[in-house]
Amino acid sequence: MASIFELALGQDFERLHPMLQKRFGVDVEAGYACVGRGVFSEVRRGAWWTLPFLHLGTYRNILFPEQGKNIPFSIENFPYLDGFGRPTVTFVRRLELPDAKNRRFDATMVHSPRRGGIVDYLGTHQHLATVLIMEVLENGTLHLRTSDLRFYEGPLAFTVPGFVTGTADLYESYDEDRGVFNMQMQVRNPVFGFLFGYRGEFTCTYPSLSEVAAPSALKPVREEVRE
Repeated sequence: MASIFELALGQDFERLHPMLQKRFGVDVEAGYACVGRGVFSEVRRGAWWTLPFLHLGTYRNILFPEQGKNIPFSIENFPYLDGFGRPTVTFVRRLELPDAKNRRFDATMVHSPRRGGIVDYLGTHQHLATVLIMEVLENGTLHLRTSDLRFYEGPLAFTVPGFVTGTADLYESYDEDRGVFNMQMQVRNPVFGFLFGYRGEFTCTYPSLSEVAAPSALKPVREEVRE
């Protein structure tokens, strides 16, 4: 069975660098996860007026206000079936900041036939969701871009106005000479401009799901069926 990224990209999945195909081929049927460890050479934020936005994101492991250089991090991509039976992949990034302060970006991703792509649920409670716009560049790099952000809580369901959100652009590539994955991301707001970004490199291992199941700590606190 195809992974959620194979389903979303279709034939373009074959244009990814082979190591990216392996990385984004994680699936319950494939029988393996992807665990990366590396260093962010830079984590930076926007001007002082972006701080309230970034502080708010810490409550649900979406964003945070710290910045720095040469920060160790890990990324854990474990596939599992969620409570609604949907093939799901975790995207949990943990940063080891100075003073023993750790920060996380939490996301869980599902493929939505109705939306025609991958729905990225942000944070620990799946209150926020966005459909990812994806393209494969000529050199086999994967470019992910977020679209409109939707909010779900109880009976509430609405699209968040663009002027209070940010659009994230993420690029992942593979350096054959050095044997590492490269990652860079930035979040921009149409009013406030640059909000947050990072760049770094990492290596991956691919643990078997028969030996290591998706840790409960990586899964969201609540699951949202609306996409």
